[in-house]
Amino acid sequence: MNLQELSDRLEIDDLLTRYANALDDRDWERWAACFTADARIDYTAAGGIQGSLPEVRAWLEQVMPGFKMTQHLVTNKEIRLDGDTATCRSCLFNPMGVADGDGMRVFLECGTYRDRLVRTAAGWRIAERVEQPTFSTRRDRLMLRPFEV
Repeated sequence: MNLQELSDRLEIDDLLTRYANALDDRDWERWAACFTADARIDYTAAGGIQGSLPEVRAWLEQVMPGFKMTQHLVTNKEIRLDGDTATCRSCLFNPMGVADGDGMRVFLECGTYRDRLVRTAAGWRIAERVEQPTFSTRRDRLMLRPFEV
């Protein structure tokens, strides 16, 4: 691996961390800056929506306040570089809390992100993201799906 490949991998790793932190911080400007302007995002398999960056951002701004807490952890990044483009499969571990009487009920959402990334003048950005759930403890969606390669 040469220095450019190492640099690209570190930049992509940082991008995915920035995405998760921005989502948990509800920092929608920072979240949107992780994507290309024409990005396509698909959260439908996890119960969300599919759409353009502005459509998904508007949806997140509406639904995320319903959670008392979230912690998106993005791990096990398998990055494949091809010049100014890349693909990445990463694991998602996401505890989320919702109001439950006077307290909070926490459930887990786990899965993978399948990303297509591009190098832009501003650095690496996500051009396409597809979330694929593998496990959830939500009462309405208790599930366990087989691992997909």
